[in-house]
Amino acid sequence: MTALPTKPATNPWAWIPTLYFGQGIPYVVVMTLSVIMYKNMGVNNTDIALYTSWLYLPWVIKPLWSPLIELFGTKRMWIVALQFAVGASLACVALTIPGPGFFKMTLAVFWLMAFSSASHDIAADGFYMLALPQHSQAAFVGVRSTFYRLANIGGQGGLVYLAGVLQERTGSMQTAWATVFFVLTGMFVAMALYHWLVLPKPQADTRGAGHSEIGALVGEFFRVFAEFFRKPGILVVLGFLLLYRFPEAQLLKLATPFLMDQLDAGGLGLSTKAVGIAYGTVGLTALTIGGLLGGWVISKVGLKRALWPLVLLMHVPNAVFLFLALTQTQDVVIVSVALAVEQFGYGLGFTAYLMYMILVADGPHKTAHYAICTGFMALGMMLPGMWSGWLQQQLGYTSFFIWVLVATVPSFAMAALIKIPEGFGKKESA
Repeated sequence: MTALPTKPATNPWAWIPTLYFGQGIPYVVVMTLSVIMYKNMGVNNTDIALYTSWLYLPWVIKPLWSPLIELFGTKRMWIVALQFAVGASLACVALTIPGPGFFKMTLAVFWLMAFSSASHDIAADGFYMLALPQHSQAAFVGVRSTFYRLANIGGQGGLVYLAGVLQERTGSMQTAWATVFFVLTGMFVAMALYHWLVLPKPQADTRGAGHSEIGALVGEFFRVFAEFFRKPGILVVLGFLLLYRFPEAQLLKLATPFLMDQLDAGGLGLSTKAVGIAYGTVGLTALTIGGLLGGWVISKVGLKRALWPLVLLMHVPNAVFLFLALTQTQDVVIVSVALAVEQFGYGLGFTAYLMYMILVADGPHKTAHYAICTGFMALGMMLPGMWSGWLQQQLGYTSFFIWVLVATVPSFAMAALIKIPEGFGKKESA
């Protein structure tokens, strides 16, 4: 029987928002900020989508080393150490941007950052499940989703706007982006120091059996994996993890290029600053409300009752991109409102996905099993993202966004097949 986590000594509001904002920053840097930076520097959509989608690979294969994080040291120790490692990687990106062959050099550093970030995700998600009881996990799933997404919006919004301002002042896009990455370096080092001081020390977060003999370690490693794939209905579980974000996987890589491409290329022709405003103001507020509301709804009625409304609210708002492609409006207010609708729906729908992964991972090896779930989630983002740039260039933006709406069908089908216990995630049932 799994031991219940002890009551945390620190108020969860003191560390959950910063922990998941810190989890989101390197992910959004690698997967989204890099897209905008490469677009600013003239890299074409096909290369951007292909090479930045490969950067998902560390999140896909992180289950291969997730048992090591469970078996060696504490989750708290891993969190702090890996945040310092991400800070060092951010500094390396800033130093390689102005140099020759920046595309290859920055991609190489992004790979290192991605591996550090993926490992940090394992430790942070495991720590979350050890430090909070289940009903608190449900109540805070909207908070963690919101602050994770705030990092996403902050990267696409505030940091992109900052890059646009710096480019106007310095006349150099390379100098602007290098400065942005130096700012991120300082922020991440400060965050690591903060978490070293404030993260709670739950009794359940103990050192693993990594110092035992090698035979026992290898046996435990494979046993953790085998237990996951013996879970009831595992094929349906994997199908849901792979296909829930199938439309978003293709949309994500082309959303900002669409906003920035010129009108004759089918885009909206917005400036870097305008893209920052559209994502970083109205979109941020809508995302915050959606994420908090999704977590609150699940904690009140349970995941089973909330699932279908949240699934629909996640996917249907993708239609705003088709509207923008058809109208090609350059009114920042209209674009911001449209993106706010999409972000609000995403904030709601993604809380259901996170809570389902918590359900699947429940058991004696929560950290490793949750990492396996997120690995399949990343694979579901990586593969469709790789072809999305080529597909968009073949279809054009309008037809591409029609395809994105058609691509919601597999997600709906898998949502109909999964099984959720009655009352799971509802506070009264804990």
